[in-house]
Amino acid sequence: MYKEPTKDNPIQTDTTPPPNYETAVAELETLLMQMEDGQLSLEDSLAAYRRGTALITYCRAQLEHVERQVRVLDGEALQPFLADENGQSTDG
Repeated sequence: MYKEPTKDNPIQTDTTPPPNYETAVAELETLLMQMEDGQLSLEDSLAAYRRGTALITYCRAQLEHVERQVRVLDGEALQPFLADENGQSTDG
């Protein structure tokens, strides 16, 4: 289960996967900010790196899962997304 970092324990070391992709990305962004601040101890930096690696692995797996679902829906033929200058789909 995800636990928010606290003042006494700034880095989440729980190995339980986050509840969803969005939570994983938010936690990863928090870890990056903490690491970029340069205020973490060596041990906390290592824990942040390990947790970040686990979060990236989780996010990649989630994205691959969604891609497989899209492939099923699109009949194994992923089509490139074409957008106009306003970011709108030009498919139809």
